[in-house]
Amino acid sequence: MWTELKTLRGQVKERRIMALFEGDGIRAERFCAETDGLRLDYSKTQIDDEIRAALLALCDQRGLADRREAMFSGARINETENRAVLHTALRNLDGGAVTVDGADVVPQVRDWLARMAVFADAVRDGSLTGAGGRITDVVSIGIGGSDLGPAMATLALAPYHDGPRLHYVSNVDGAHISDTLRGLDPKTTLVNVGSKSFTTVETMTNAHTARDWMVRGGGDPARQFSAISSEPERAGAFGIPPEHVFGFADWVGGRYSVWGPVGLPLMIAVGPEDFRAFLRGGQAMDRHFCTADWVGNLPVLLALTGLWHSQVCDHPSRAVLPYDQRLARLPAYLQQLEMESNGKSVAMDGTPLAGRSGAIVWGEPGTNGQHAFFQLLHQGTDAVPCEFLVAAQGHEPELAHHHRLLVANCLAQSKALMLGRSLEEARALLAGSGLSGVELDRQARHRVFAGNRPSVTLSYALLTPFVLGQIIALYEHRVFVEGAILGINSFDQFGVELGKEMATSLGPVLDGSMACDGLDGSTAALVGFVRRNGG
Repeated sequence: MWTELKTLRGQVKERRIMALFEGDGIRAERFCAETDGLRLDYSKTQIDDEIRAALLALCDQRGLADRREAMFSGARINETENRAVLHTALRNLDGGAVTVDGADVVPQVRDWLARMAVFADAVRDGSLTGAGGRITDVVSIGIGGSDLGPAMATLALAPYHDGPRLHYVSNVDGAHISDTLRGLDPKTTLVNVGSKSFTTVETMTNAHTARDWMVRGGGDPARQFSAISSEPERAGAFGIPPEHVFGFADWVGGRYSVWGPVGLPLMIAVGPEDFRAFLRGGQAMDRHFCTADWVGNLPVLLALTGLWHSQVCDHPSRAVLPYDQRLARLPAYLQQLEMESNGKSVAMDGTPLAGRSGAIVWGEPGTNGQHAFFQLLHQGTDAVPCEFLVAAQGHEPELAHHHRLLVANCLAQSKALMLGRSLEEARALLAGSGLSGVELDRQARHRVFAGNRPSVTLSYALLTPFVLGQIIALYEHRVFVEGAILGINSFDQFGVELGKEMATSLGPVLDGSMACDGLDGSTAALVGFVRRNGG
């Protein structure tokens, strides 16, 4: 199905992106799409009308509409684990029934949301107290999906915080929890433990450490612990009362779970009303994804642009560049969302994939990234497609000049990546430097920018809870579309298991209770080094 696209790529490979604008005065309007104030501009790519038509044809060829309907209706599209995929139901605030095995799950979702709101309000208004009085800090312990989503969203919505201070712990490295707890009061700190099974090694190790810290400091774990888990009995055995335990079903994957009980720390930070606005942003994107034509459908266009760059143009990575400091954790969140979802090597039927699957996703906020890796983006030997995110305005009107400079840098970077600088322009730049001949030519070549490097820009008026919900749901559906077109299961993650299994078996080796027999030479040598150095 990629043959036509590969042929088209060959025909336009040397074409300058800027030439597309010169031949089409309204290209910027024709190669963008917008919904509820969220605007996606993909005009700074090699995609033209013919290429776009071929890309859009993939949607029908791969049965995207049917697969979308199957997901939203509760079908078990996670075939390897025989599960439905219904994170969208968590933000279905005023939609109809959603059934799994004949049962409507919407009442359960609304019950979760209501219980979360009661608990969050109790923490926020002081009616739920610690041993030392009003809760001043919340430490949320999780890993992967139970950490990256709420941690990213909490930072993103900092202007809306009016509850206790939020802190997140994920790494089993003792430095993480030690540094986080230092300076907190164990009598006024609430600890939230997020683990679906309540057995995740990293999370439970940190949870036990936090409980010991609280007990030593005079806190009351029975009042000051909560849990997000589908195993309430295990949470109860840990000492957490049933009214502090919030569960979720197996049809919510970890990396898609911020919309439900996993988002409880976010709700505590911003309050139930703004949390609902966040859900409504996600719901609005769901409706857009389900109703917009392919040619105006933001998740579809973002996915197809990504597939064009990774599958057809052979660009193996993608840089996510939010020009919004509060979206600093978005690249890390999207790393998990995309690379855990679509980092597969076999199709749904188990046969090997013929081409590449998920792209490598990375990035940092602008403008700091400009003084780090943008050198490679502009002058490196490999083109890296970029995705810029920028708000028209910031939350600090008294610092509007800061925001204008931020936006100017964002727009300048995408423009510079597209235009570049020719050798002739570089020579002209150095004309007054006193250089001439060979030395002028040598210096000029160091100032050449190839340009013609693709980017897309996602823009919005202001980063509000609603807009954040739109952005996250947009990227979720982008991953779904890419997976559907590639024919892979985006909703299992067996790749995370092997290393975890081996880590469990290596524990006794490291503490000396088991010999190194059977280990490969490198691992055995590393174990020896750790032992000799006090490990």
